Amino acid sequence: MTDNTQQSPDANGPNSAIPADLPTQYAPAEVEGKLYERWVERGYFEADAKSGKQPYTIVIPPPNVTGSLHLGHAFQHTLMDALTRRKRMQGYEALWLPGMDHAGIATQNKVEQQLGEEGKSRQDLGREAFVDRVWRWKEEYGGKILGQMRRLGDGVDWSRERFTMDEGLSRAVQTVFKKMYDDGLIYRAERIINWCPRCLTAISDIEVEYQEDDGELVQLKYGEGEETVVVATTRAETMLGDTAVAVHPDDERYQHLIGKLIKLPLTDRSIPVVADSHVDPEFGTGQVKVTPAHDPNDFEIGRRHGLPMLTVMDERGVITAHGPYQGLDRFEARSAIVAALREQGRVLEEKRPYVHSVGHCSRCKTTIEPRLSMQWWVKVAPLAQAAGDAVRDGRVAIHPADMSSRYFDWVDNMHDWTISRQLWWGHRIPVWYGPEGEVVCVGPDEEPPAGEGWHQDPDVLDTWFSSGLWPFSTLGWPDSTPDLEKFYGTDVLVTGYDIIFFWVARMMMFGMYVMEEPPFHTIALTGLVRDEHGKKMSKSFGNVVDPLDWMDAYGSDALRFTLASGANPGTDVPIGEDWVKASRNFANKLWNATRFALMNGATVQGPLPEASEMAATDRWILSRLNEVLAEVDGYYDDYQFAKLSDALRHFAWDEVFDWYVELSKTTFAKGGRPAEVSRRVLGEVLDVTLRLLHPVVPFVTETLWTTLTGGESVVVAPWPQDSGFRDAAAEQEIATVQQAVTEVRRFRADQGLQPGQKVPAQLVLDGTALVAHEDAIRQLLRLQPAGEGFQATASLSVAGAMVGLDLSGAIDVEAERKRLAKDLAAAEKELAQTGAKLANEAFLAKAPDHVVDKIRGRKEAAEVDIARLTQQLERLP
Repeated sequence: MTDNTQQSPDANGPNSAIPADLPTQYAPAEVEGKLYERWVERGYFEADAKSGKQPYTIVIPPPNVTGSLHLGHAFQHTLMDALTRRKRMQGYEALWLPGMDHAGIATQNKVEQQLGEEGKSRQDLGREAFVDRVWRWKEEYGGKILGQMRRLGDGVDWSRERFTMDEGLSRAVQTVFKKMYDDGLIYRAERIINWCPRCLTAISDIEVEYQEDDGELVQLKYGEGEETVVVATTRAETMLGDTAVAVHPDDERYQHLIGKLIKLPLTDRSIPVVADSHVDPEFGTGQVKVTPAHDPNDFEIGRRHGLPMLTVMDERGVITAHGPYQGLDRFEARSAIVAALREQGRVLEEKRPYVHSVGHCSRCKTTIEPRLSMQWWVKVAPLAQAAGDAVRDGRVAIHPADMSSRYFDWVDNMHDWTISRQLWWGHRIPVWYGPEGEVVCVGPDEEPPAGEGWHQDPDVLDTWFSSGLWPFSTLGWPDSTPDLEKFYGTDVLVTGYDIIFFWVARMMMFGMYVMEEPPFHTIALTGLVRDEHGKKMSKSFGNVVDPLDWMDAYGSDALRFTLASGANPGTDVPIGEDWVKASRNFANKLWNATRFALMNGATVQGPLPEASEMAATDRWILSRLNEVLAEVDGYYDDYQFAKLSDALRHFAWDEVFDWYVELSKTTFAKGGRPAEVSRRVLGEVLDVTLRLLHPVVPFVTETLWTTLTGGESVVVAPWPQDSGFRDAAAEQEIATVQQAVTEVRRFRADQGLQPGQKVPAQLVLDGTALVAHEDAIRQLLRLQPAGEGFQATASLSVAGAMVGLDLSGAIDVEAERKRLAKDLAAAEKELAQTGAKLANEAFLAKAPDHVVDKIRGRKEAAEVDIARLTQQLERLP
């Protein structure tokens, strides 16, 4: 080891926690936390809006304040961190701004659960006290995930941490609401919405999860005699709110009924039969019950025909219609109503099982109830048009491009967005109502109207309203700030394809509306993390993994490298513990190989020697280094994290450690100028390789790089540049060495030799590319010199050279001959049997294609085995 790598860092310097002499084993837990805190303390992740550097900004999907790190977070954060770290090393002013979302429903539920344990409700506290309680909960329990982000190594600018309920972000929300209200893009209307009877609030379409539920389809008879209709339903309880029956206007079967009034069972009402083209005459009886206040399609029919809209259940799903069912839960009423109709002979057939798609609240999993309600809405058509155009005209690129169809399917068919929520935690709608029906929307710098009879709207805004403003509200908008000028629009949004609808489209709409330019230039869509069998991770499946457990066991780098290695654009990522162990082994390989190199004097001191001074192995590895660097740069620019990780793993492990280091050992042992050259080349290769690996595995590379170079930190080290050095001749020469060594190793294994077993050998390398590498080849293959009286008992030709081996003292030749002969006989028997089957025309005519293919594959494998075993027998003495 040179003086540079042996010297002890200043006790107060940047590397004081890292020993100059690396321990024999890498212990992630002993270094990760210290390294991360040092990075933060030294301000490496803080961006300077006043610098002259080109900005690079990444939008972080703000995690819920109630959340904790899961594998999906770890996956996307690893990719975002890798992008940001590389750009920082490339000299960009890189900003990755952290923060959290207030998560309206989820957070309110948490606090209401606490109150329930105390025997209280939010109504007992009142609105103001309840909101204070939520803020206290947030300070005490919220934001757990922020600490876990540090554990993962997220290089975010903590000095700019934001929260969607911060004063500044709240001001942005109120400003946007006021602007949209004044522009006619926000309005209030009574419509059918998705209602959660558990959360007691409206939720938007994208917050509804559909799943296949077991239900019961019943056919009900309304009316009497010729004025009888038959309708089918899975929600019999809603018939109490029916105000019509609809048929298709061209359905000849029911022309006589259109305009007639029929008796609605179990009520004192008669309802009309209306003609509406929405009805599918081919589905069921072609007669449809119409419940405008409890079904979105029925609501539209009701509006077209001016039907009454009767609400027959309350916010908790309890029946409110007068009669014997009043006070029953909706599911209790369903059974009771069907039973009553059956007694009257109005159930035409018994209930039959019916699996259908049913909406559930994405947060509490309660079955959604469509409900007529007065809510606030965003008119999305002009906003969605702008969001779509930004992608169509190339201002925003979606990667991979084939995912664009998902985006267009959503923005081109978007319905108006219901933004009001019947909650207390969140951004309260800035609208006041007066005693004479006045409606006043108030901006952040305006005084709300006061006086008797004035009151503010009680609802709050959908959480996605404020998070949709995230790319610019976090940078200080609506004020004109240096951050906003420097870092908006951001460069890339890394997010899962599953939230295109939730978040991506909303940010696009708001960015185009407010800032008049897209919030990001590229949308890099990832897949979802699944278990090692490709199955969705779910508590019900018992396959959910806490990433902290794997980080505890194997280190953060191991988890990060595993996730990056599976990150093909837009494709789901399977992950299993064995893969994390393999990544831990890679980190250990980096550690051990670098430690070996340092012990053998690898150095970064001084310029690289001239190519004329280098051996072929030196020129080869430098040529390959530059090729890999160019590959990695290309993969980063194309968001191909799996490919760049694979390229780096293969280069570091296979080419640098398993070949270059091994080929150089004899050079190091001989000393002299060739050894000095190789030590400097090895130092260069390690320096660049560790910098290339750093964005994905930051902790182990920081430890190794600072020890190797004595530099301040790899976090702020320059990203490597392709020097342009290539040497095709050296690459071909080393490829020949690799071929020869690989073939002899295979031969040794075939002869039953152990990898470390030494045997006498004679090498005839004259006139080949192997001549200069004889010492290294002998070292790699454990071949001893051929002594006096040497006699080869086996020989082979490789890469134009001859290798003779004396195996007489290494193996039991007779036992090996018997073993090979036995295996050969079995292979010949397999060939005969499979050949006979494939020659049998009757078998070929009857057997399925996959069976024939399997037999054909067995025959081909037997032929290969026979050739191999025959050759091995011939080589035996």
